[in-house]
Amino acid sequence: MASARKRPRDPALDEANRAECRFFARRVDPKERDSKKKRRRKDEGSEGENTKFPMQLSPFAPAGKFKTHENLDIPYAVEPSRGWHEMTRYNSFVLNGSKYFSDNYIYVANENTVRRQKAGSTASSSGRQTHSDDDWVARILEIRASDEHHVYARIYWMYWPDELPEGTVDGKKLVSGRQPYHGQNELIASNHMDIINVVSVTQQATVNQVTDENDDQIQSALYWRQGLDLRTLELSSVDRICKCNEPGNPDKMLVACPNTSCGKWMHEECLKDAVLLKVWNELGANKPYKAKECASDKQADSAKRPLSPDEPTSATVAAQLPIQVKTESDNKETKKSGTQDSVDAKDASATQSAAGQASNGRGGSATAKSTAGKTTGHNKRGKKGNNSAARPYKGRFEATFKPEIDKYEIEDLRKGVEGGQKTWLEEVHCLCCGTRMD
Repeated sequence: MASARKRPRDPALDEANRAECRFFARRVDPKERDSKKKRRRKDEGSEGENTKFPMQLSPFAPAGKFKTHENLDIPYAVEPSRGWHEMTRYNSFVLNGSKYFSDNYIYVANENTVRRQKAGSTASSSGRQTHSDDDWVARILEIRASDEHHVYARIYWMYWPDELPEGTVDGKKLVSGRQPYHGQNELIASNHMDIINVVSVTQQATVNQVTDENDDQIQSALYWRQGLDLRTLELSSVDRICKCNEPGNPDKMLVACPNTSCGKWMHEECLKDAVLLKVWNELGANKPYKAKECASDKQADSAKRPLSPDEPTSATVAAQLPIQVKTESDNKETKKSGTQDSVDAKDASATQSAAGQASNGRGGSATAKSTAGKTTGHNKRGKKGNNSAARPYKGRFEATFKPEIDKYEIEDLRKGVEGGQKTWLEEVHCLCCGTRMD
């Protein structure tokens, strides 16, 4: 059974700077749960209800599927059990004037937060820091407290794609870290449970789930669409599109075929690659582009055609349909409403001492985070990255998609090629059915 390892800690960080938490949550093996049921009568007099392993129904329901399990539900145990269950359960807590509810998303401080605060003005002068550089993100499942100085939250961690551990199963591949289809503000839901002292919470987080119905509403807020099952290290599936059969990156443009019998979504990058390869095959390294010659060739072809016009076919009609362009747009924030019984958490040690929770630490492989905003190029099927043999046009031609006219503007970057035009427009055709997009 696959399990996440504890995140390594920097011994240079004093334990006094960590938020104290004596509780930890663990995932219960189904065999252990079944065995406990059989022995329940014998152990009934010891801890009573505390000996039972509750089932955590996951608040996450990814649109895709897992190979092994149907969902992210897991049986769990909190240790020490008696101390946890003796505390009062609350629906919310108040920290530094902000109220947090169960089911809220939160930012949680970690060692990077401590380093940032210790750096002080040095960090601010080196550029703006983002939460993806420093804080972790979690969803609150339960809140318990013995008094205002001892308030704890049971949480599920959200993973940054950069934190995907080695050996993660993504479809038919074993991967680790960020994949080309992951967006800049994308998170991955998980069933990685933990207990934190709430003074580790830095602020509220807005996280939205993205589905096929609202994936055109990606905005600057955080979002998730995949789940990570820590039992098997499996990622839930993501719809694959285009001729390359790869998922779409929500931060990048997708283009739909106007032919209703096709309707395939394609990566704009794949369309660009096809157009530039076509230009390269026609012009190569030395031949100039001359629009007049192209026009005269078309006139000659039309002169050879019969006088009677062709009857329109379903294909030509479909080719005249408008192209749909999928781009990023603003999404609406979702807020949890309602007021219920609350505990006021006292932060006795400021953010630096809060930074730790991490007395348990967040699990998962320790993988280096990339700079926020960094995107990874898409490797098309049958191509090897930016190999010059796969893209002979690189450095010679450039293409810019013009969605208002559904064409690519080609720029000739070749040196020493005399005559001809340096910029012109090229038609776009569906990579799957060949329909012209205009």
